[in-house]
Amino acid sequence: MTESQPLHVVVIGAGILGASTAAHLARSGARVTLVTAAKPADGASGRSIAWLNSSGARSTEYRYLRLIGLDRYRTWRERHPDSASYLRFDGALKWGGEDESFRDTFDYERAGGYDSLWLDREQVAALTPDVDPDAVSSEGAIFNRGEGWVNLPDLITALLDEARADGAELLEDAGDVRVDVHDGAAVGVVLGDGTPLAADRVVLATGGDVPAHLAALGVTVPDATPAAFVVVTEPVEPRVRTVLNTPRVAVRPMPDGRLVLDADWAEKSIVVEPDGSLTVPDESVRGLLEEGSRVLAGHPTLVAERVASGLKPIPGDGEPVVGAVPAIDGLYTLFTHSGATLGLILGELVAEEIITGKPSPVLDAFRLDRFAEGAEIDEVGIGAWAPVTSS
Repeated sequence: MTESQPLHVVVIGAGILGASTAAHLARSGARVTLVTAAKPADGASGRSIAWLNSSGARSTEYRYLRLIGLDRYRTWRERHPDSASYLRFDGALKWGGEDESFRDTFDYERAGGYDSLWLDREQVAALTPDVDPDAVSSEGAIFNRGEGWVNLPDLITALLDEARADGAELLEDAGDVRVDVHDGAAVGVVLGDGTPLAADRVVLATGGDVPAHLAALGVTVPDATPAAFVVVTEPVEPRVRTVLNTPRVAVRPMPDGRLVLDADWAEKSIVVEPDGSLTVPDESVRGLLEEGSRVLAGHPTLVAERVASGLKPIPGDGEPVVGAVPAIDGLYTLFTHSGATLGLILGELVAEEIITGKPSPVLDAFRLDRFAEGAEIDEVGIGAWAPVTSS
């Protein structure tokens, strides 16, 4: 890249990962075009519980990545005082069902130096007054004081504003954008209306659609992406501050007093129609509202304002898939379940790799080639990757 002719990078997808990568690239001097099928944050980023954490047992590499992800959010908060409305670190409380124990989780977190407190029921009201102590497991709960939440659409707006200030271009309503590959190299993208757009590098950050987009190029990535949904409530008073992860519902505050609710059991109730559309059963929505009310102090009546459904990006082994796509020169991808926690750090590291050409050691454990015993090049020059068994 030279000052007179900067590297041109097209980023596909304007969720948190695409917006973050575009902003970091533009800040570094690249010429950036961000293209999105419809509008920014209208995919998984717009319906994420967006809990910022490195909670629970994880691989050493993944745990570290999430910790530096949290660090970047604290840096963002210090440099953007107006982010206080959409980025909070008021702590998170989690507990298990009556037939399970979280003591091992607590011991694991403390052994790694994570900021975790064990609370008995009688201690819950003092530290998390928005929670009904009687709803907490009889064994107690884990309070992670350094955790928090982010409202991703607000963060994405801020990132896009910065990217455009640094010269980036945003193309909305671009339709089904595909990577343009010739002779085994990404040479740009083709917009939904057939318009080609040349580029030196391409970044694929389309959330749950990443596996399908890669498959169209002959590249396989193990995929565990389910259909999912969240319920967004009407504003609740008094305001909830704590993120809750309970056996039957997860609760995350929003800037205006609304709440976001989800749960694994509710997710499993979604009906995938023959045409691929999703139907969320009314009883699942009611169940989430009831469970949310049950765990909150005062048991406020929760009313659904909207239900948002779609794909929840999850790689086959649960850990991020990030960086260069080995079979296609010039193509990079970001595919992860933890888009909120990792949004800022992954955009930064991938942008740095593209600008410098030097792979980041932090991302070594999350490369696409971890799934492959080897690559075979077919007659059109695109690698076909065979996944190995993973848990």
